[in-house]
Amino acid sequence: MTLSEKQILSRLKKLGRPEGIAKMAHFGIDTENAFGVTVPEIRRLAKEIGRDHTLALTLWDTGVYEARMLASMIEVPALLERTQADAWAAEITSWSLCDQCCSDLFRKTDFARDLVMQWRHREEEFVKRAAFAMIAVLAVHDKKADDKIFLAWLPVIEEGATDPRNFVKKAVNWALRQIGKRNLALNIAAIECARRIGAQNSKPAHWIASNALKELTSESVQTRINRMA
Repeated sequence: MTLSEKQILSRLKKLGRPEGIAKMAHFGIDTENAFGVTVPEIRRLAKEIGRDHTLALTLWDTGVYEARMLASMIEVPALLERTQADAWAAEITSWSLCDQCCSDLFRKTDFARDLVMQWRHREEEFVKRAAFAMIAVLAVHDKKADDKIFLAWLPVIEEGATDPRNFVKKAVNWALRQIGKRNLALNIAAIECARRIGAQNSKPAHWIASNALKELTSESVQTRINRMA
């Protein structure tokens, strides 16, 4: 369905709710340029619109939170260029938009793995978060990827574990946990990595290690991955 930028913004604004804004703020999401629309409602609109590269670019440029969420859902991964991915990542101001872009768009590109290595050294909080969010979503969705890819990312996770910023710290933890839930061999490697992280003289590293070890050594995770072996 063809809708103009103006029509889409009007739809989003009507769907917005004050309680939606309050909920976003509660979860640490930037509400400066947002309407308070729920993600399921944005997804329904994305399904109605379909993939549209040109419209995605236009919506992103509005700067509206929900419009950018929608842009990440309707963008065509095959048409996304590295420069565009870099530009979008640099303009992200919320963990939710960061994770949405990684999960529904960036991971589907041919250069997804390169983005991890490129963004892990960036100073911007949400660009660096994106590097580790990418590891997490690839660990879940890239079913055919060889274990060696994820083993090579464990030192990257160790290196990132000292970043004190909340949204980076949580993404590093997320990446480690998702690798460790992929299969038995990676679970063993991730647990060893978590223990090395825990030995670092760093408060965020201690939190990451403790949280990851609690899940990766849990009965539920161990039962599931041993059944897979």
